[in-house]
Amino acid sequence: MVAKTNQYNPTMVFHPGETLEEKLDEMGMGPKEFAIRTGKPEKTVFAILKGKSSITPEMAVQFEHVLKIPAHFWLNKQRHYDEYVARNERREMLKESEKWAKNFPLKEMQKKGWIPETKSIEEKTAALLAFFSFSSHTAWENYYFNQQLKVAFSISLADTSQPYALSAWLRKGELKAAQLKSKPYSDYKFKIALENIKSLMVQHPSDFFEQLQHYCLDAGVKVVHTSSLPKAPVSAAARWLGGHTPLIQLTNRYKRNDIFWFTFFHEAGHILLHGKKDIFLEDIYYTDLDRKKEQEANDFAIKWTFAKEQLEEMMNDLPIAEEDIPTYAVKYNTHPAIIVGRLQHLRQIPYSVGGKFFQIIEFGH
Repeated sequence: MVAKTNQYNPTMVFHPGETLEEKLDEMGMGPKEFAIRTGKPEKTVFAILKGKSSITPEMAVQFEHVLKIPAHFWLNKQRHYDEYVARNERREMLKESEKWAKNFPLKEMQKKGWIPETKSIEEKTAALLAFFSFSSHTAWENYYFNQQLKVAFSISLADTSQPYALSAWLRKGELKAAQLKSKPYSDYKFKIALENIKSLMVQHPSDFFEQLQHYCLDAGVKVVHTSSLPKAPVSAAARWLGGHTPLIQLTNRYKRNDIFWFTFFHEAGHILLHGKKDIFLEDIYYTDLDRKKEQEANDFAIKWTFAKEQLEEMMNDLPIAEEDIPTYAVKYNTHPAIIVGRLQHLRQIPYSVGGKFFQIIEFGH
């Protein structure tokens, strides 16, 4: 979490060795005598007096008997000093991380509520690290660039055009997924769920996304929506969280129901057909992009939305009147927008035809 702005942090805290030195001077006792009386090595006492070593609980109790000052006094002095040093080190680390933080679309992330509204770059940097749950920007680089946690990512975002915005989008998906509770994943249950989800696609009720999430969670799959960020034109992603929970993350970039449903079934194809170690990013080029697997996922989505055989049969009836499209949709158990979108994509009908069948989809942040 970002530190509270009204929290008191003293500008200067002295090492307890300075207080010890003052007390010894007051008592007329030299460091060597003090070392003998406390049973500590001289080098240890000198290190404390020079601020190069800490007072341990054992020492504090020993000091109490010699100096007649309670052990908790020395331990509090040491604790306050240690915290002061740690906060200074943190401040320096944040200063070093500011250049890294400026690579992110911070204003947009604040606007979406992903990170809190702050003004100084130091506060923004701290908020960004808290968002990612990293202690430093080097930890972020090790995770997203250097692939030191290959269990989580089988790719390096360093190979993408906008790794910073993309990492923020992926992280937001993880945070949303963490708020969902799912049953253990089952291939069988997910395939059954897809039958119900296809009915959702056909009917497209107003609460389609809530129902979609419910069906998937029951099969052990988490589905979340995360709005896209500037310079990160990703439309969807599929990956496994912790190697046991599939996550489908959608952006709804095009805000059309036909594209939304095709994208969902494409990602579902990745979950069912491909390995748990892969991460699939749609509309983003990366070095490990597997075009064969992408085509397999496309074929899977085509099968579930508007099969090739159905398309070929319909093509034999071209030209088709716009008012006949709903009849074909009923016949092929799909949504009229799916048919229109596919025919437009194949340039079999002009983009001026069938637009009324598209349903606009709007999500929040």
